[in-house]
Amino acid sequence: MGTDPVQRQGNERKDNAMVKINGEETDAAGQTVAEHIASAGYNAARIVVELNGDIVPKGRYADTVLRDGDSVEVVCFMGGG
Repeated sequence: MGTDPVQRQGNERKDNAMVKINGEETDAAGQTVAEHIASAGYNAARIVVELNGDIVPKGRYADTVLRDGDSVEVVCFMGGG
């Protein structure tokens, strides 16, 4: 498994630091998960965030900082039938 998201604190923003989010490179390093999902327009109640293979608990979004080289998957739940 990956690094425990709870231990990932501190603002580490660097120039050219990239995070892969849903397969696309982005300059989100240094943002918290909460900052990223807000800026991307996600509804936090309808998503799950996986960071380096581990699910991030919703209660940790505000203090889990994205770092250079991280891989993030944001999965949205859709209604329908």
